[in-house]
Amino acid sequence: MESGSKFSGKLGFVLAATGSAVGLGNIWRFPYLAAHQSGGLFIPTYIILVIFVGFFLSITETAIGRKTGRSALTAFGTIKPGKNWFGLIPAIVPVIILPYYSVVGGWVVKYLGAYIAGNSSSLVLDSSYAAFISRPIEPIVCFLIYLACNAAIVLLGVQKGIEKASCIMMPTLFVLCTGIAIYTLTLPGAMEGMRYLFVPDFSQFSFETVLSAMSQMFYSLSLSMGVMITYGAYMKKDIPMDSAMKQVCILGSVIAIIASVMVVPAVFAFSGGDPEALSKGAGLMFVTLPKVFASIPGGSVIGLLFFILVFFAALTSSISLFEAIISELMEITKLSRAKACLWVFLGSLVLGSLASLGFGPLKMIRILGFSIFDFCDFLSNNLLMPVGALLICIFTAWVSGPGMVIDEVMLSSKFRSRKVYAVIIQYVAPLIIIAVMVTSILEGLGILSF
Repeated sequence: MESGSKFSGKLGFVLAATGSAVGLGNIWRFPYLAAHQSGGLFIPTYIILVIFVGFFLSITETAIGRKTGRSALTAFGTIKPGKNWFGLIPAIVPVIILPYYSVVGGWVVKYLGAYIAGNSSSLVLDSSYAAFISRPIEPIVCFLIYLACNAAIVLLGVQKGIEKASCIMMPTLFVLCTGIAIYTLTLPGAMEGMRYLFVPDFSQFSFETVLSAMSQMFYSLSLSMGVMITYGAYMKKDIPMDSAMKQVCILGSVIAIIASVMVVPAVFAFSGGDPEALSKGAGLMFVTLPKVFASIPGGSVIGLLFFILVFFAALTSSISLFEAIISELMEITKLSRAKACLWVFLGSLVLGSLASLGFGPLKMIRILGFSIFDFCDFLSNNLLMPVGALLICIFTAWVSGPGMVIDEVMLSSKFRSRKVYAVIIQYVAPLIIIAVMVTSILEGLGILSF
């Protein structure tokens, strides 16, 4: 961990932490789940889980970071000597995610470039997306540009780089997301999408609704990625952690809901009210939405603004992953920030290039039936993140004791919910994490589908 690196204040921390949470998952996964899981019941279910579980898990990781001033790799051993292994998985997760996440960031660069150049008509062909990602050179060039943007920001440090970038990108992202959402509501047929999104259908509510909301909560709050521990280490002791983390959870949830209002009504207007047209993941962002933009008045401008928004959402998230890795590297090697940044850049370039080539020249390589890209996604999101979160819960609940987190939070906050916190972290959160872990693995293996 770099000595003396701190966020300047509460606002800088909140915007950086929210930026980490508001990534591609809030743009291409949350709207799909919000629309498909029991209509208007997914969002309130998600909000309840964030309030009673997500907030406490987030504050746990942040408190561990601030108490120790260390990354996930060494924070646990600082609290309890010999227990560094509790942080090993959260330390590994960003190393796996950053390269392939940046490959997707490169796809965003490609589409953003097409809209800037006025060439968006080429994106609406059914074959354009698949043809692009299967090429050997162009996707890697776009990936390299995106990764270089990350490195440039992180190289500047915590305040001048991450905080300053977040203070520019997050308000811009919020304005763009809100503006596009308002515009989509003016489209013919958009109100049908709003009804589908917000009107509850209790006959469709099931345990799957709860499981999908729990799974999304991990993505939306950057849990078990080592990020919140790292950002917590950069939080000054006088910043009220309780209120800061509440603001992060609220802002992240609000932006996810606005993103749903931005995406779902637009797709409904385009498809004539067919919910099956709303896919998730890359299919939604790089296939369906360009067609939607091409079909509406002013679509080229809306498409341009949308991919600027997506670029900012991806970048604020990936710089947090980049920073988590270099903080670990600086701790164990004593390298300078510049040298650590270079090594992370080169390592991510190699791993990300392999993931990208897995759609083209290396597509014959399969790992447990997955492509290189999909295997990295399965390993990190479906397996390691839930396991890492469970280890953090066990450490806090039964090794250090909840009092460790409570005392750290109360250095700068009243933490009125501390009694509830102890119960949640000891009993409720572990059960929920185990449920998420099992369902995530089953989903990744194709046995369960959300």
